[in-house]
Amino acid sequence: MQRKAYVPGVALLVALVAGCSSGSGNDGTTTDSKAGVPKAAAAPPGRYRTLPEPCRAVNKGVLKDMLPGAAELPEDQKAKTYAGAAELTYDTDRRVGCRWKDEAPDGTHRLFVDFERVVSYDPAVSDDDRAKTVYGKKESAAQLPAPKDGGKDAPRPGGTGGTGGTGAKPGTPNTTPSGKASGTPSAGAGLHVQNRAAAPGTQPASPPASAASSGSPATTPDGLQPRILSGLGDAAYLDDALAASGSAAQRRTVTVVFRASNVIVTVEYTEQPTAPNAAAPDSQELQEKTRALAAKLAELFGE
Repeated sequence: MQRKAYVPGVALLVALVAGCSSGSGNDGTTTDSKAGVPKAAAAPPGRYRTLPEPCRAVNKGVLKDMLPGAAELPEDQKAKTYAGAAELTYDTDRRVGCRWKDEAPDGTHRLFVDFERVVSYDPAVSDDDRAKTVYGKKESAAQLPAPKDGGKDAPRPGGTGGTGGTGAKPGTPNTTPSGKASGTPSAGAGLHVQNRAAAPGTQPASPPASAASSGSPATTPDGLQPRILSGLGDAAYLDDALAASGSAAQRRTVTVVFRASNVIVTVEYTEQPTAPNAAAPDSQELQEKTRALAAKLAELFGE
């Protein structure tokens, strides 16, 4: 009886066809997909699969406003300052950042922008839900004081970029008609920085001598305290921290963090005067600039 010949090529072809039919098709699936889980059962992926180039995300006009000392530099140094320095990262699809520094005779300004794309590798948890968790931890770590009115920062007519200006309420104590803070914040207001270090039941630390001698409040003025923001991404908050650095003048840092779907954006703006007894940097001015930039960055993640 004649035996039939075995053709290994046929078996290989069958294996290849089976492998292709069981894999992903042209549905745009990437390495972020939840492997081994049927599409119907897996949580949806995040809306954003890439991130903007951070050093190019801030236009030159904004940089000129936030880094005023650069205007006096020679052209080559000015261009270098505006170009910024990219943060070292090993996965530019997941996290990128850029830093700018401006040193002038009267003070130093620093700007930092960070984009983080959150991906969930849990098949039952969507990227958006995972991003909500990550954002929530950042907000909790900021230790924002409870709002007095029990609500969020409300948009105000004349606000920048649809984010409600500075968030100060008309008629709020400790603000002048021009919006500048008076020198006497109300009791318990603006103790954000000092209360972080104070033990339960103790009084906040006294303001640094440099602040007292300049007549500037050592705390954030009432109405401009760290708070939840509305009208910026899916969720947002603002932090305002004033700190002393040895014998140097007080350094103020304003941070705005917002979430847009599965991306978390952080904008951090710092000003530190050069003179030891200089007035503390103006909270309202720094907040306005930081929020305006955050609003422009939010447009990158719009519809």
